[in-house]
Amino acid sequence: MTGTGPVPHTMDEVVEQGHVVLCCGTGGVGKTTTAAVLAMEGARRGRRAVVVTIDPAKRLANALGLDELASEPHEINPALWDPKGTARPGGHLSAMMLDPKATFDRLVTRYARDPQQAQRILDNTFYRNISSALSGTQEYMAMEKLHELHAEGGYELIVVDTPPSRHALDFLDAPARLLRLLDNRVFRLLMVPTRTYLRVAGAAVQSFLRTVSRVVGAEVVDDIVTFFRAFEGMEEGFRQRAHRVQEVLAQPETRFVLVTSPQRDALDEAQFFAEKIGDHGLSVAALVVNRMHPRFGDEHAEGLRARAASLRDLPVSSPEGQAARDHLAAGYDNLADFNEIAQRERRHLERVRVRVGHAAVAHVPFLAHDVHDFDALSEIAALLFSPDAADR
Repeated sequence: MTGTGPVPHTMDEVVEQGHVVLCCGTGGVGKTTTAAVLAMEGARRGRRAVVVTIDPAKRLANALGLDELASEPHEINPALWDPKGTARPGGHLSAMMLDPKATFDRLVTRYARDPQQAQRILDNTFYRNISSALSGTQEYMAMEKLHELHAEGGYELIVVDTPPSRHALDFLDAPARLLRLLDNRVFRLLMVPTRTYLRVAGAAVQSFLRTVSRVVGAEVVDDIVTFFRAFEGMEEGFRQRAHRVQEVLAQPETRFVLVTSPQRDALDEAQFFAEKIGDHGLSVAALVVNRMHPRFGDEHAEGLRARAASLRDLPVSSPEGQAARDHLAAGYDNLADFNEIAQRERRHLERVRVRVGHAAVAHVPFLAHDVHDFDALSEIAALLFSPDAADR
């Protein structure tokens, strides 16, 4: 008995059936713009969509018709993203920019026993530092905002633009890292409410704190201990939240969209991201390759160069005819150069295509202009969702 195997994904399926769409990739490959296009297309297809970006640049805000992006979803006027009124009924488009500290503050307020406990934590110097600067905070808060929108926002399509770095997929590990912290022995001893117990049962912790005090100062250590004591009783809420975030990532309605360019270093990063996603038992639903050189016809570069050489060998009796012949031959040489680049890009891309398996693949060629308004976003959408998106 033979099976049919996995059904290949399509770009249409990503925006019509996906509930959470995570756009992954290194910086500078058009990931933020791709995320905006996917959310816009979902709205045009009748879904209540929101795009969450971590990019503080105003370029995307301007393209979305906003002066700036806020830390809470802002609904965009349909006249901007559906000027002809052709979208399916029920579609809405919202956008927001992630504010890790504001998200962390809301999480503390949610799980504190009372307003006094929440305020003690919010005022703590150590907390103020980790909530805005600690490595991994941005990734965990991105997942926290994702869970909040998933559970409470009422959105049918949530598109997340992930951080632009080699650690862009750290958000996959963020819930597990939080759980490991909550289960760490030192953390649990620091949570003990009395210094007496630390003297009796936590000699190792005392020694550790004394060592740290000599390096960073006793005041800093006092702030850290005060923070953990203020945190007492809240860890279970964080633990449950981390488990729920992991469940959201594993849901069948979650889609991973890998965004890259045809440059070798970007493709290396794309392959790394694809492998990291696979290591978590997840798969890539779509591969978007921006700034591809288009192919002009089916003839290979070698044939075009041979044609140019043949033209130059043709006898011509007049200077005008010679100029026209040479001009045409140069045109074939230029076309050969373009097709050679296009062929090389597709060869380099093949190893990533093999790694993403049944993912949809879409090529977006170089555009003659920057993306600065909904017309440009619509142009990219037409390219992404055309039937020959992977054949240009």
